[in-house]
Amino acid sequence: MEKKLNPIDILSLALGSIIGWGSFTLPGSKFLPESGVINTAIGLILGGLAVIFIQKGYQVMMQNHFEDGGEFSYTYENMGKLNGFIVGWSLILCYLSLVPLNATAFVLVIKRLFGSSIEKLYLYHVAGYPVYLSEVLIASFIIILFAYINIKGVKTSARAQNIMVLFLVVCVIAVLAAMMVKTDKTIFVENYVLDNKIDFGKVSRVLAIAPFLFVGFDVIPQVSTELNFKPGKAAAMGIISIFAGVFIYNALNIITSLVYTPTEALKQEWALGSAVLNNIGILGFVLLCIALTSAVIGGINGFMLGSCKLIGALSIYGLFPEKYKEKNKSGVYENGIKFVTFVSLIAPFFGRQVIIYIVDMSSLLAALAYLYVCYISYRIGKNKTEKYLSLVGTIVSIIFIGLLVIPISPARLSFPSMIFMFIWVIAGVFYYRKCSVKLKTVKHI
Repeated sequence: MEKKLNPIDILSLALGSIIGWGSFTLPGSKFLPESGVINTAIGLILGGLAVIFIQKGYQVMMQNHFEDGGEFSYTYENMGKLNGFIVGWSLILCYLSLVPLNATAFVLVIKRLFGSSIEKLYLYHVAGYPVYLSEVLIASFIIILFAYINIKGVKTSARAQNIMVLFLVVCVIAVLAAMMVKTDKTIFVENYVLDNKIDFGKVSRVLAIAPFLFVGFDVIPQVSTELNFKPGKAAAMGIISIFAGVFIYNALNIITSLVYTPTEALKQEWALGSAVLNNIGILGFVLLCIALTSAVIGGINGFMLGSCKLIGALSIYGLFPEKYKEKNKSGVYENGIKFVTFVSLIAPFFGRQVIIYIVDMSSLLAALAYLYVCYISYRIGKNKTEKYLSLVGTIVSIIFIGLLVIPISPARLSFPSMIFMFIWVIAGVFYYRKCSVKLKTVKHI
């Protein structure tokens, strides 16, 4: 099959998956109130560097493993069916939950522009969040649109991703520059520079969610069979995307900090948006919304592509029904995309808050997948550098897991997220014991 993805496609795919709705809301809801600017920056930089060590394990994987499914098939080949299933079961929730999360975020973008006028046909409340049929239909339209784009082929999907990421980067830089020129720096200096000390507790709150913040880079191995260049360069694109992600997260946090104190930021419905609108006007706000829309759409596209590749691999290895390993004339796992679309269309009916609880689990599930990849890469590394860096990645993954599950950790998962995690584990045990044994295991060739 003709290789379809070039380095720019891979960079756009990774960065578009890394930067989503959260990067635009976290400054007001988490970063500034909990960690400020300096400690957030340190947490993001340390998180990015930690993920780069993990990326080294992924580079070893891509040099030794050329199959769809990325982490799942790599683990299956090196540690057997059960461990492969654990990784696949973890990642499928990570990817699947992020598609409807970004789709419902697109609805919030529309609400920022047009207000509550789009709230039509109230249905019910779930976890304190109102659900309107109009919002469900908007999210559903976006999901179906990108399902269609992905069914047309990976190259079509990559072109759309490139455009979205270009808009994202240009608009964020333009808004940051304008805010630096237009705003009085007094609030920033008094609240985030003077008398502010490095606090490990505050740093750890950001560091612990690094697996979630940068989870998009691991979409790259899912499309490794589509590359028209050497895997080593794909790893380099992954590292560049992580650094770019660190910059964008910090840029959006700084934009918000130029206007609001930590307490004021927490009180705003959308601190970043109101900061831009009140200081550089409607043009700056439109640019911010374009960037946000691009980030949301890039996330939907990237995780839909990663999800269908993962599902195709699970089917090839006998852990999903056989029909999902079939490719259409464009070389796409079309049934996998339809499955992702079906699940994603159900999720908005449960309300955005429930989706957020599930997405919060993604940090832990992603860290588990990182742990497997780095450990295997440590075992099979061909030289000391590969082995040592993969070992560091293994240790970093364990630290991430500890920060999220140890009760005394300031960054531990919320109780609802832990409940959903328990449910997902039980569902996985049931599926593996009762369903996967009925499916014929097929060796991938």
